[in-house]
Amino acid sequence: MPGQHLPADHRRGDANTIGGYAAVHGRPAAFEGPDGLSYSVEIVTAPTGHPEAAFGAYLLFVQWSRIGATTPSGHVETDFLAEADTAEDAQVIVAALSLSEVRAALHAAVAERSHGAPTRRWWDAMRDEGNDADSGGAAG
Repeated sequence: MPGQHLPADHRRGDANTIGGYAAVHGRPAAFEGPDGLSYSVEIVTAPTGHPEAAFGAYLLFVQWSRIGATTPSGHVETDFLAEADTAEDAQVIVAALSLSEVRAALHAAVAERSHGAPTRRWWDAMRDEGNDADSGGAAG
């Protein structure tokens, strides 16, 4: 299914925030993670179980496969980033996050998933493998 290009409508919000970006561009924002994979992001709300702030909002990052980028291959998510009396209020708070704050949240979520293990892009790994062979690291 081919993508649909919609012209940006900057009257709909501040494209520098995650909520404004979605409103202006008519689609979710997407980021490259520290692992070299692409992630699109949505704001999700859920009950918190706390009567004083019944709903929370968090970011869900859908990870896309490397080749073709048409099939999701996983996801990462943040903890609640906002809690409020209503789902709408919690969502508004998270929607006001800047795109750089959302990118930082993605990087933290990917790092947490990898439990602190270093993440490398595939081309870095390939270059390193090539250097091992060039340096005589292989048994011969």
